[in-house]
Amino acid sequence: MYLNIGKDFFVNSREIVGVFDLDKTTVYKVNRFYLSKMEKRGKIINVTENIPKSFVVCSSKKESKVYLSGLLPSTILKRSVNTQKNR
Repeated sequence: MYLNIGKDFFVNSREIVGVFDLDKTTVYKVNRFYLSKMEKRGKIINVTENIPKSFVVCSSKKESKVYLSGLLPSTILKRSVNTQKNR
C-alpha cells in the first residue's frame, strides 16, 4: 500500500521506519546530527511548500530517505490506519 504524506506525494507503507514530530525530536543533538548527515548525503526530500511539521524515515533494500512533510505525525498515522481499513 502507498501512503500520502503530503500534497501529491506517496511512499510505500512497507518502507516506513518511523514518522517523527520535527519540533519534538530536533531538541536532541543525536536527531539533529542524523538529519544533518542525511541532508549532506542528499537523502532529504522536502514534500511541502510550507514549514515542515514532521519527517518520515523510509528504508528499502537500496537506500534510506527522509521526507519532510507539512502534515502532523498524527495526521499521517490516521491516514495509515484508514489505508489499512480499506484493504
